Parts: sequence; C-alpha cells; structure tokens
Amino acid sequence: MNHLAHALLAGDDDALRLGGMLGDFVRGAPDDAWPREVVMGIRLHRAIDVYTDAHPEVLAAKAQLAPPYRRYAGILLDMWFDHCLARDFPRWSAVPLARFSTDLRALLHDREPQLPPALQRFLAYMQAHDLPAAYARTQVLGRALAGIGQRLQRANPLADALPVLQAQASALDGHFEVFFPELQAFARSWIYQAGIDHAKARPD
Repeated sequence: MNHLAHALLAGDDDALRLGGMLGDFVRGAPDDAWPREVVMGIRLHRAIDVYTDAHPEVLAAKAQLAPPYRRYAGILLDMWFDHCLARDFPRWSAVPLARFSTDLRALLHDREPQLPPALQRFLAYMQAHDLPAAYARTQVLGRALAGIGQRLQRANPLADALPVLQAQASALDGHFEVFFPELQAFARSWIYQAGIDHAKARPD
C-alpha cells in the first residue's frame, strides 16, 4: 500500500501515523530515539506490506496486468489502490480528504528536523502537489508513476502505465473493494494486539 493507505490504517494516533509514513524511508531496525509508538507505527507499516503482498485479491489484481507491467505490479497497485482510496475517501474515513491530507503534512512538518532526508524531500513534494489528496486525480497519478519510473535505475514502462491501469479499472477496483476492508480489520487487530495506548500515542 502507498502513503495515504498507511496513514489511514494507522488510525487516529499521531505517533502511529508518523511511523506509518516513516516505514518507506527507514531500513533495518528503527532508531530507538523514536518513541515506542512511532516505532510500532513503522512495524505496523511493514506488517501491512507483508499482509498485502500475500493477499489473494492482491495476487489476483497483479495477474490482471500483462507483461511488461506485471513485473512492476507491486508499485502500480500500491499507487492505483491509493487512487481508489482517495477517490472514494468518504467511504473509508469520517475525516474529509482535504483535511486528512493537510493534517498529515502538518504532522510531518512538526517533526521535519528528525525525518530522514528522503522523507524531508518527499514532504516538500507532497506540499507542492497537495498529496496525498491529489491522488484522487488520475492525471496526478500518471505524473507520480512517471516520476517513480525516472527514479528507477533500469528502463521501465511506468510512465506509460496509467492507460493500462484505467483499462483494467473495473477489475482492479473490484479486487480493492474486497481487499481493503480486510486490510482495515487486519490493521485494527494488529494495533490491538500490540497493546497501543491510544490516549498516549503521540509523537513527543
């Protein structure tokens, strides 16, 4: 899953949400300097990724993509599913998408000096392009895919992938509709089993 999904699945806790955003930018063991709840948010991010990669609906969605796009199906579905989530955000969250997106960026800005350099750079990109809210717009999704493709070392078809995703939209959206509620239940269960005290989970 991509940034919007990870932030939403972290629930209402700022610390877990911060960890959810850090998850793509931290390798290896999380820094012990972070509060426990932030570290748990990083671990939740990783657990979500493992659950997602093995889910039958996600595997079926990947199979919808023909070569050469199937090789990049993980990236493409992460982005398309964030688009689905943003497009229909009122179905999944009581908080309006614009406010959720602004609040997420504000959370990152508050901790910007402590963020990894790559996340600091991505935060500037988020601010400039109104992310993650703008993922609801297909043209923004297309530009984001092209940008990812440029950052990959080997030649790839990501810049041309948006029409392919749109052609498969009905099938991909159907897989998302089944998958995402199950992912929400998984995340809630993980947080409960981790014993997170929601009243104290703040990125101090």
